[in-house]
Amino acid sequence: MLIDDDEIFTYIIKKIIEESEIAEQISIFSNGRDAINYLTEVAEEETLLPKVIFLDLNMPLLDGWGFLDEYIRLKPKMCKKINLYVITSSVSTYDHEKSKEYSDITDFIVKPLAKEKFISIVKKMSNG
Repeated sequence: MLIDDDEIFTYIIKKIIEESEIAEQISIFSNGRDAINYLTEVAEEETLLPKVIFLDLNMPLLDGWGFLDEYIRLKPKMCKKINLYVITSSVSTYDHEKSKEYSDITDFIVKPLAKEKFISIVKKMSNG
């Protein structure tokens, strides 16, 4: 699952996935609200839940921090563990430090995300 309002970034990630065949499906949401609504709907359906979420911080409607707060409330209802990566263009020390307050964040990655790093993360999730 990719939650990011940057159309160019989401297009590139989608192309990488299609060309490398590292995932069967990718769900893309341009804001945290739509992503939370989706996760709420499928919380008890393991095959529909993503193995990994790539989350941007700066988005309309519900930003990454708001998504994380709602995700934490929803997490007990979900039937599988999801690895969550913050992928942002923010170089703010505040954002990086704040991300450490969320134990659900696997890693904090500053864009641009190298193709090799992205493929490595997804492959690791697919095997785990």
